[in-house]
Amino acid sequence: MFFAKRGHIDKILLATVLAIGLLGVLFVYSATWDKNASGPGLNTIVVKQAMAVMIGLVVLLFIANMDYRRMRDLGYFLYVVNLAALVFLLIFGGERYGARRWINLGFFSLQPSEFVKLTMILALGAFLSDRREKIGGFGNFFFALVLAMPAFALIFLQPDLGTALVLLPILFSILFVCGERKRYLAACVGLGVAALPVLWSLLKDYQKTRLMVFINPNLDPLGAGYTIIQSKIAIGSGGWFGKGWLNGTQSYLKFLPERHSDFIFSVVGEEWGFAGALVIIALYVLFISRGLRIAANTDDVFGKAVAVGVVTLLAFQVFVNISMTIGFMPVVGLPLPAISYGGSSTLATFIGAGLLLSIGRKAAR
Repeated sequence: MFFAKRGHIDKILLATVLAIGLLGVLFVYSATWDKNASGPGLNTIVVKQAMAVMIGLVVLLFIANMDYRRMRDLGYFLYVVNLAALVFLLIFGGERYGARRWINLGFFSLQPSEFVKLTMILALGAFLSDRREKIGGFGNFFFALVLAMPAFALIFLQPDLGTALVLLPILFSILFVCGERKRYLAACVGLGVAALPVLWSLLKDYQKTRLMVFINPNLDPLGAGYTIIQSKIAIGSGGWFGKGWLNGTQSYLKFLPERHSDFIFSVVGEEWGFAGALVIIALYVLFISRGLRIAANTDDVFGKAVAVGVVTLLAFQVFVNISMTIGFMPVVGLPLPAISYGGSSTLATFIGAGLLLSIGRKAAR
């Protein structure tokens, strides 16, 4: 059957995702609000974000009510199509902000790298499910790495270091929970650390600068370090309860760059303060905990792999995004899921939540 009949939708997870999406629209509005505008009308960015949330909700409900095991049959196909889109971008894609990441579809731009995170999860889940009796063998582990390698390489070449790095914890977490040997995982981590000098030489100059500025933002206070400095000022000035919605001076005075996308958590901290930031973090923690609960209750290898992959994807992005806004990690260009402006990122988050809900329905006892 295409649609699942067993179990009920996890209403707590559904409400959590919806709350995050709606708060995202509110903060995108606040981050792009022009105090001196002649009227209160919505700008294009807010409209696009609201549409992404509405479309995402429809897609989420559709996926949540289908039998997720149908996605196993489509996993490889969707992954290959996604890889083809990334290749198309490298060859024919227009450059924006020094990178080739977006396919222009008129009213909106599609970012294939946001969806390859999910299609790689589906492909890995299908691979491990089809070879469940070989899990634990080196050959199985090696071919899983080979399966993920094209996505990592194509995204790294865009260049998009942040998104490429997301794929690594997704890959390792799926392999770990599906029973691959820990010594293989440890060996990969060791090789990665040993290869850091080589990887450093492959980075673009601006990427190297970002890493250096992370150590000392004052190294380039008017250049690469400017955003980090302004972000920390915004969050620190919010105090316990913030300055109030639409009252963030760093935002409407435009001191803070990328305030509607990568640094939207800075807007949250300034306007809602420490208490508001905790509310956002609590919603993500609830999302992650419900996802882990679904993964723990799933016996199916494919379902467990997909659930853990989606949870890792969300958790890693939330951790890195918030950490970079407060200066605990270098700026790598990862959005805050379903809150940062970005139709592709928001839609991918809702699709991931839909997969969790579908797996949860099947696993419900």
